[in-house]
Formats: sequence, structure tokens, C-alpha cells
Amino acid sequence: MIKLLPHLVFRVCLIAVVSLFSAQTNAQYIFFGKPVYEIGLNVGPSNLLGDLGGNYGTGKTFIKDNNIQMTKLMKGAHLTIRPSEFFGITLSANFLTLEGADSIIADKGGAEVARKNRNLSVRTPVKELTLTGEIYPLVILEDDDKDLYHKFRPYGILGVGVFHYNPQGQYTAPNGTTRWVDLKPLRTEGQGMPQYPNKKEYSLTQINIPYGVGIRYYFSDRISAAFEIVNRKTFTDYIDDIGDTFIADSDFDSYFGAGSQTATIAKQMHNKAEQVSPGVRIPSYNAGNKRGTPDRKDSYYSASVKLAFRLGGGNGNSGILRCPMVF
Repeated sequence: MIKLLPHLVFRVCLIAVVSLFSAQTNAQYIFFGKPVYEIGLNVGPSNLLGDLGGNYGTGKTFIKDNNIQMTKLMKGAHLTIRPSEFFGITLSANFLTLEGADSIIADKGGAEVARKNRNLSVRTPVKELTLTGEIYPLVILEDDDKDLYHKFRPYGILGVGVFHYNPQGQYTAPNGTTRWVDLKPLRTEGQGMPQYPNKKEYSLTQINIPYGVGIRYYFSDRISAAFEIVNRKTFTDYIDDIGDTFIADSDFDSYFGAGSQTATIAKQMHNKAEQVSPGVRIPSYNAGNKRGTPDRKDSYYSASVKLAFRLGGGNGNSGILRCPMVF
């Protein structure tokens, strides 16, 4: 049942949007206005909040352990229906890459040294589809909510989404060349191995809960730009492929075959502490030792600029601007 949830959420998103667009008449009675539609583009920085990297001391939660240098660009597009100026429903498709690395931690001789010596890193391409509601509470204070020219509107965001991700690590071959390899098939923490029945394989398709705030500015009745900060709560700890404990190198030999290329790659990807001091096995990174923090699920966020164009509907003013009204 759990594995089916992402697919169910995806279908619910599509059904909800189709229903909204096909039920214009009902929407008029419910929201007291004729719906308008908008399309637009999204672009902005995004970042991973997972087990990797962080700042000095013990690992912290949320943006307290954020590493700005790992920020990557998110790109996407959106489609919005506005039954009224007070409320909007947006379907967004975004494409981004999340990254994290222990090597960037500043070594100040404290608890952060353990994470820095762990020396793991990840690159995770993400594709997401979200359905969010936007509430514009201050519209009720406006003299004329239909007059959008030169107007600022703050709003809150909450919704549901589905995303597909694929964590990758950088493998260094014996000849010194490097390449990115997919981490899930390597079972870096023993997921799916018979000797670890409690370590289940994780799904690469998951649901998320996007929430955040934004502010929109209308250049005209047809064109607007918004700035949004949105975090995604997830229900997986493996966006960075790190969640639990180390396993023994011999486990990879048993599962993939001793001397096989897959076993060789898996050994390096699951434990890179040895690369900090080549030839030296650093204590505390052996089978059973902590590799991640399983009680803290991964999340990711974006701070995006959204440009939107109204397609029609609404009060039918054909884009003619009335007297300016600055909120």
C-alpha cells in the first residue's frame, strides 16, 4: 500500500486539476467570481536539508545546517486557476538537482569532525509535480480586488506533491578517473539484503508536502511576478542515500560476488572515510556504527521567482487598466 501512495497522489493531482477546469460553473457559485487562468515559469535556487554537510558542532535540523555552497538552480513551469482573487490552485512541474558533501564542513575540532571524516557526498536529480493552494488573506482589505495594477499581495502556500529522485555518488576508479554512479542499486546500507531483514529497499518515487510563503506583484492586470520560499517535507531519509548504519565490506562480496565490479564500487560508495587518510581505517566507521540519523527525514527547499501570464476569464476587462491602486 505504501509503495502505491506516490502513484495515487499523482492521479489525485491530475484528477483535481481536470475537475477544477471542467467545473467552472460550480466554481462561480462557490467563490462568487468567474475563474481566471495563468501560466508561467519558475526559476530559483534550491538546496537539500539531509544528513550530509552541515556546520560546526552536532548535526542540527532544518536551515541551521544549511550549506549555501551546495545551492543549485531549480527550473520549472506552472498552471494556475483562480476562482477568486482570494484563492488560487497551482499545478507545478519542477526540475532540480540536490547536492550535499561532508568535505565542505569547516573543521573546528568539535563534534563536526565525525561528519567531516565520514567524507560522503551525493548528487540527486529530482523531478517533482506539486498541487498547492495559495491564500491571499489581505485581499479582503482592498477596495477593489479586481484592480491588479501596481499591487503587492503576500500569500501562504500549502499542498501535496509527488517527486522522483535518484541519488548518485562519485566513484573513483583505481586509475584515478571518476564517474557518477547510481547509489540505490548498490544497497549501501544493506537494504534488501537477506542478512538485514529490517533494512527495506527505499522507493525512488515519494510524496512530499510543500509549504511556504510568497509575495506577488502585478505589473498589469495580465502580468505578475512572485517570489516564493517553499520547503518540502518528505517521508524518506534516503534523498542523500544515508539513513542508518554502516555494514561490513564482506556483505557486499556475499551479495554481489567477491571481486565483482559492483561489490568494489559498493564498498567505496558506502564508506569513504578511508579516503581521508589513505590506507588507514578510521575508527567509528565500521559495521554497526552510525552512518546517518534515521529519525530525521530529509527535506529540500527552493526560493524561486515566478513569472505568470493571465490567459483570460475573470472580469473580462480584456487587459484594460483602470485607475492605479497600490496596496
